[in-house]
Amino acid sequence: MHTVILCGGFGTRIREETEFKPKPMINIGTKPILWHIMKSYSHFGFNNFILTLGYKSEIIKNYFLNYDFLNNDIEIKLGKKNQIKFLNETAFDSSDESKWNLILSETGLNSSTGYRLWLIRDYLLKNEDSDFMLTYGDGVADININELIQFHKKSGKLGTITAVHNQSRFGNLVIENGICKDFKEKSTSKDSWINGGFCIFNKKALEFLTDKEEESFEEGLLTRLTKKNELAVYKHSNFWQCMDTNREAIMLNEIWEKGEAPWKIWK
Repeated sequence: MHTVILCGGFGTRIREETEFKPKPMINIGTKPILWHIMKSYSHFGFNNFILTLGYKSEIIKNYFLNYDFLNNDIEIKLGKKNQIKFLNETAFDSSDESKWNLILSETGLNSSTGYRLWLIRDYLLKNEDSDFMLTYGDGVADININELIQFHKKSGKLGTITAVHNQSRFGNLVIENGICKDFKEKSTSKDSWINGGFCIFNKKALEFLTDKEEESFEEGLLTRLTKKNELAVYKHSNFWQCMDTNREAIMLNEIWEKGEAPWKIWK
C-alpha cells in the first residue's frame, strides 16, 4: 500500500525556517519531521511512499538522493577516480530506511493539496492494492497504523480520516456514529475534533477529485465524500502534534531531546 505525504506547501506560518527549506525538512533532533513521519509508517511495514513536492522541492530530492552519504560514516580515497567506502553499511542495510521506496513527484509550486493528489493518481492506480494512505508532511502522532487500517476496512467507506482533539486555529468535524457529517468553523471547545491527517482511501475515492489547481484536499475530496456519507472518522485520543509554527517546532525538539517523544514507536 502506498503512503502519500503532502510536502509541497509554502509553510508561511513558520517563515523563520521555511525561508530556507520546505516545512517537511525542518528538523526534530537531527532528522527532518518528514523522516519521523516515514519512520512511523515503516514501523508497521509500510515502506512505499509518494511525496508530492512543490516549494523548494530540490532540497527534499537532494536529501534522499544523498541519504546514504548523509547517514553513514564514509572513507574517501582521493585520486583520479575517488574511491568511497561506507564504514557502517551493514548496520544501515538492516535499518527500516533501507526498505524505503520513494516516488518524488513534482506537483507544482502553486498547486493546492487536492490538485497535487490529482496529479499523482496514475501512480496510485497502477498499484495492485485497493487502498492507499495519505498524511500531511508536518504532523507526528503515536498512532497505530494497523488499527487504523482495520477500522477503515470495517467501516466499508471510501475514506477514513484520523480525528484528533481540537486545536483552536483549525476547523472542527461533525461526527455521528463514526461518520463525518460536516466541517464547522473553528471552536475552542475541548470536546471538539479536527482532521489530523493519517487518512486511508479506497482508490475509487480518486473519482471525487478534479483537475482544478486551486482546489484543496479538504474542500474537494473530503467534502464530496462527506456529502455522500462515505467518510469514516477514526478518533485518536493520544499524542498528535503538527509543526505549524516556530513555537511548535521548538516544543517538538524539546520533547525529542528529553527522550520523551511519544511518536517514536520504532526502536
